[in-house]
Amino acid sequence: MDQKAAKPASDLEKFRSYLGLLVRRRLDGRLQGKLDASGVVQQTLLEAHQGFSDFRGSSEGELAAWLRRILIRNLTDEARKLDAGKRNLHRERSLEQAVEQSSANLMAWLAQVQSSPSQQAVKHEQLADLISALAHLPEDQRTAVELHHLEGCSLADVAEHMQRSKQAVAGLLFRALKRLRELLSVENEGER
Repeated sequence: MDQKAAKPASDLEKFRSYLGLLVRRRLDGRLQGKLDASGVVQQTLLEAHQGFSDFRGSSEGELAAWLRRILIRNLTDEARKLDAGKRNLHRERSLEQAVEQSSANLMAWLAQVQSSPSQQAVKHEQLADLISALAHLPEDQRTAVELHHLEGCSLADVAEHMQRSKQAVAGLLFRALKRLRELLSVENEGER
């Protein structure tokens, strides 16, 4: 692979966890278990790599938005396949809104008053580090964090969704946040 082709591939690969998070958070009950989230992410990255020459942006934020559009198209296509060709415009719009909302929730979780390009770059790095750290959590802890902190669900709603007691969910959140702090501090120490 030549160096020019390697650059887009490495630029895109760092978005794998981010896209996976968006898919996990936005698969409705009808699609969960029927759709391979990692396959949709892989297809999205493949299409983005093949069409990288069509990307007209210059920032990581623009690249993330471009990837979200490809992801939404792929999720919509997969949902259509499951419905054997029946088109549901309401579901397609709600899927698009849901993915965009998840992305906005992620950015809001890291929101700070930052306006300079260097501060925005730091925020994107923090987001990438957070998403990477989330991917290293056990599934139940990751789900609890995503529902409570990224989706804004109450402890009771998370407990109901996960079919656990509120105390069990609180324990999951405590252990998850402790582990996230450890993972993020290791990453930050590695950069020094």
